[in-house]
Amino acid sequence: MDLFEIDDSRRMSREDAAARLRDLADALARNNSVEFVRDGRRVTVRVPDTVDLKIEVELGDENELEVELTW
Repeated sequence: MDLFEIDDSRRMSREDAAARLRDLADALARNNSVEFVRDGRRVTVRVPDTVDLKIEVELGDENELEVELTW
C-alpha cells in the first residue's frame, strides 16, 4: 500500500489547538472514521473500536506533548 501522510504544523493559540483536538475527539467518539482534506483531496481514515493510545511529554529547551493513536 502506498504511504499517505499529512504533516500539518502551524502556530496557533492554545485555545484554537484545544478546539481542533476537541473536533478530532468528537469525530472519533461519533464515528468509526475521521476525514482530512488537503489540496482538494478528501481522505477518510477508518478507526477501529479499539486503539492503542500513547501520550508522551518531553521537557527541555523546547517542550512537547505528543498524542498518538495506533491500531
